[in-house]
Amino acid sequence: GMAVFKVENVEDLYEIGDVLGSGHFGQVRHVREKATGTPWAGKFLKIRKNATSRLGLERKAVEREVEVLQSLQHTNIMALKDVFESRAEVVLIVELISGGELFDFIAEKENLSETDAIEFMVQILKAVGFMHSKHFAHFDLKPENIMLLDKVVPHPHIKLIDFGLAQRLDEAVEFKSLCGTPQYIGVSPLLLSRHRPVLVSSRVWSVPVCQAQGSAGVQQGPVSVSVDCLSLCHKLSQGWGPCFDPGSVCLPVSRDRMTAEECLVHPWIKPLSRKQADNRSRSSINMKSFRRFNARRKWKV
Repeated sequence: GMAVFKVENVEDLYEIGDVLGSGHFGQVRHVREKATGTPWAGKFLKIRKNATSRLGLERKAVEREVEVLQSLQHTNIMALKDVFESRAEVVLIVELISGGELFDFIAEKENLSETDAIEFMVQILKAVGFMHSKHFAHFDLKPENIMLLDKVVPHPHIKLIDFGLAQRLDEAVEFKSLCGTPQYIGVSPLLLSRHRPVLVSSRVWSVPVCQAQGSAGVQQGPVSVSVDCLSLCHKLSQGWGPCFDPGSVCLPVSRDRMTAEECLVHPWIKPLSRKQADNRSRSSINMKSFRRFNARRKWKV
């Protein structure tokens, strides 16, 4: 549907608090709803005054992000409550997500079992599966955009954020815009070719790459990883090779690559036997390798 904007003054309904972050096109501030006292985050975005201006975001880009978030109401996707528009600014009132990045949370842990990793993967896959069921693709699913609602809890709650590059896709529609963050391969080789149709059912791409990169070195050192874990990583990475040249002819779509729904019933996530469950509960991630990866990714441009 069409993005819905309110014309009221945001300050009439919300108390504007401290700056939580800032960027080229605006800032994020802590806000509190006057009627209920509920805390939220306010994204204050500068909008271009005209087509020739370079200051601010295009209104169409903001409309697209609002449309996506208004269409994707899911427990593992950042919630959008309100959108306010003035002449030079749009304010998005979104869920206050204060737990930080998932990868930073993991890097601070002494150890991470496969069982812990599965808890996070299930939440991510459910969010991605829901997006795909609504015919949306994120196109920039990377560690920075996988957050925790609150990290000081026994079982942290995953939230996917930043839908600025997300697109609505109809089945088998041709999509030629190249987007995403290259080092995390936010798009698959299928999309890098720029001339192949994008099938929503094949879009479980950046989930496996985030997982595979985050698990880099899993087999190094004295660590045991279950066969089911490696099986899922392999199936999720179908169609990608270390020697792939983005400028070359695209690799064909692999029919072996799994959908989010298929991943959720894979034996690693949903064990078929007691032995499989025992194997994964005894396995753990190589935290030394993970911390090295997490430190390196922050220096990449």
